[in-house]
Amino acid sequence: MVVSTIYQIRGIGERSQFIDPVNPSVGLVIDGIDMTGLGGAATLFDVKQVEILRGPQGTRFGANALAGMINIRSNDPTKETEGYLSARAGNYDSYGLGGALSGSLSDSVQGRIAVNGYQSDGFIDNIFLDRDDTNNIDEVVARGKLAFQLNEDTDLGLTYLYADIDNGYDAFSLDNTRETLSDEPGTDAQDTHALALSSDTQLNSAVILQTELTASKSDVEYSFDEDWAFVGIAPDWEYSSFDQYLRDYERQSADIRLMSGTDGRIFGNSTDWVAGIYAMQRSEDLTRNRTGKPQYRSELDAASFAAYGELSLYLGEMLRFIAGARVENWTNEFNDSNDLNDATDETLVGGRITLEALVSNEHLAYATLARGYKAGGVNSEPVLDDELRTFDAEINHSIELGLKSSLLADSLKTRIAAFYIDRTDQQIKNSFSYMEDGAPKFKDYIGNTKNGKNYGFELESDWDITERLNWELSYGYLISEIGEYTYESEFYGVFVQDGRQQAHAPQYSAATALTYGLTDALSVRLESEAKDEFYFSDSHDLKSEAYVLWHARVAYTQPTYEVALFGRNLTDREYEVRGFGFGNDPRDGYSSYGHYQYGEPLTYGVEGKLYF
Repeated sequence: MVVSTIYQIRGIGERSQFIDPVNPSVGLVIDGIDMTGLGGAATLFDVKQVEILRGPQGTRFGANALAGMINIRSNDPTKETEGYLSARAGNYDSYGLGGALSGSLSDSVQGRIAVNGYQSDGFIDNIFLDRDDTNNIDEVVARGKLAFQLNEDTDLGLTYLYADIDNGYDAFSLDNTRETLSDEPGTDAQDTHALALSSDTQLNSAVILQTELTASKSDVEYSFDEDWAFVGIAPDWEYSSFDQYLRDYERQSADIRLMSGTDGRIFGNSTDWVAGIYAMQRSEDLTRNRTGKPQYRSELDAASFAAYGELSLYLGEMLRFIAGARVENWTNEFNDSNDLNDATDETLVGGRITLEALVSNEHLAYATLARGYKAGGVNSEPVLDDELRTFDAEINHSIELGLKSSLLADSLKTRIAAFYIDRTDQQIKNSFSYMEDGAPKFKDYIGNTKNGKNYGFELESDWDITERLNWELSYGYLISEIGEYTYESEFYGVFVQDGRQQAHAPQYSAATALTYGLTDALSVRLESEAKDEFYFSDSHDLKSEAYVLWHARVAYTQPTYEVALFGRNLTDREYEVRGFGFGNDPRDGYSSYGHYQYGEPLTYGVEGKLYF
């Protein structure tokens, strides 16, 4: 199913991208391939593990992990032949088909292939065009993996990832409903080809060599009906415009690291170690086509070279000290069709120190100090003043205290964490609106505040209450503050930020689920998720409403097959996911303040798997 392209962790992250390139605060890696900002390929079909790494990951991932990292690993090839077929169908003419096949190709080679497709008309109705599929979903993701055992000491892996995302985009409604009036619906598409080659070599009993080489190419289109309406809706005030962003991404990376083997520990055989170098090149070419405007083109070339290392020191059986650091040089070269040429060159330093203590057999306590960073860049908007042309790197310093526990004879597993993040030169998306030729226009750019703060606590638990009843719970409480900043707009004048809650950073969020096994084969699962109100943007005061959603699933599972009925948003709750603080309705002279997009309504269906 459709997924977001960019993410937030602990209230930190981007929410959109239009003209300017962005350096996301949350990275995305799929089978070792950097897909940051290209989350359309992050479907969870045939996936064995999803790691959500919270907080700065300055040692392991560097500049793309200021707030955290999402690390996805798909299922590996197996020696024994196995596979499955899957299918699903639901309302809004939704259906999906997929399958995976794995096994040995020879005594020393295994392979796996997985393909999944999903289509849906979507839950938006375009009442002007009398269509229910202008915001449709049409996605195909395929993955092939090979595993080679070259000899007793060397393993080799090869992964190919293909994503063909061809979704419609028609979500802006003048009437704040799921009914649109656009006469030129847009597109949200991504075509990706990616490769990863990895090796793991035991050089000797003391040293292991690991390498990972990746390359990817993605063509992305994001387009929409800018006026959200049709010609003739309000002849005295209307304008008509279609906006299209075509981006071509190319990325290559190499990661080479040495790590301690069985006999490679140092400092009295008490310390494991890792040392590595990383190099990356990426390009991002944009072509923007907009009604009535000259075509705009830009090119961004970015390069990174990093050296990193980590020591893990065992201070007895109950205590471990971990220290890691990364030094990274990041360069940007930018030029566009408005004759703008600019560049940045930064050396950035990050890392973390962690102390882990096994308090007892049931409790592991930890304390972490971390420094993360996100590279600066160049704003392309030609009307900006020179001092706003570039923006600086953001540096985050964080402290986290936590306790992981296994209680009640391992039937209850919990995690409690408290964190505090100080954001220096916080990067903040700025936007301003103005009238041009009688129509509203919008400009975006990135700037820096002096500082920002994000702090709170998290709770997670997984409890097998009985052999048949399981209860899962996660809860997060977040306080966030924006450093002092001033926005100006023709719509709402001067708007000063100084300590207000950051955008899309609700004070609380929670999810819980009860799963009950009626029999060994039949189970019922009831889920709920809740979110506090939040600001939609840092440049205005529009807020969402707090909401609670309910979901359910009934599954029947046998060794060779499973079938399930599911429903999401069972109460058909209407809830806002995006909000815009400007007027765009010509029927009232563009005076309306506040437009909203709504999340998924009631959806339901059936799905199944057949194993072989």
